[in-house]
Amino acid sequence: MNSLSNQKKTVVITGASKGIGWATSQRLASAGYHIVGIARSSPAEAFPGEFLSCDLGSEKETESVIKILINRYNVDALINNVGAGGPEPLGFIDLDSLRTLYDINVRTAVQMTQGLINRMKEQNWGRVINLASRAIFGVPGRTSYAAAKSALIGCTRVWALELAMFGITVNAVAPGPIETSMFRKIRPIGSQEEKELLACIPMGRVGKPQEVAAAIEFLLSEDAGFITGQTLCVDGGGSL
Repeated sequence: MNSLSNQKKTVVITGASKGIGWATSQRLASAGYHIVGIARSSPAEAFPGEFLSCDLGSEKETESVIKILINRYNVDALINNVGAGGPEPLGFIDLDSLRTLYDINVRTAVQMTQGLINRMKEQNWGRVINLASRAIFGVPGRTSYAAAKSALIGCTRVWALELAMFGITVNAVAPGPIETSMFRKIRPIGSQEEKELLACIPMGRVGKPQEVAAAIEFLLSEDAGFITGQTLCVDGGGSL
């Protein structure tokens, strides 16, 4: 799809101010899409589209921003990127933390998708992309995060079945270790944690946010119109 036709399509990206969300916003804007980014904190640089500040960890604030989106834009695609996670080995899992991770990773995606899907149904075209993680295949110490991201895969498959008749595709992208601030909080450069992780990645390196953004751009395209309910791993072979 060329940039001229993309200019007609509005893409909403959650968690758009940092990491993968920021890289995706930049890439899609360069490709001609109209980007509406949502995040709690404003980006450090000028946003390549329109930006709405919202704490997606709050159900009420999320509902308010959905109303703004419905009234202000014709949304063609939704990228459920916002998420959070941290290491908690079995035996030390805080149940409040578990609930929080489900809330931000799963509830937000469900709420955003339910709120914006009607426009896509009406036009018989749409894209929903959920950001999962390599953790769905099992990573020690990541029970809560892996469970939440696995739930997103379940949502992806169910929604793909429910929305196929409307010409809407629903897919997931599961990044491996990606160079983001959230990743570095857990595995600093040169740390033992980083060394142990890279030993499990066949390509032997951390991925770039731009590499995930490229996969997302493909799944948004017309060329990907017959792909739905799938999980595309961008992880240097880590899922193998």
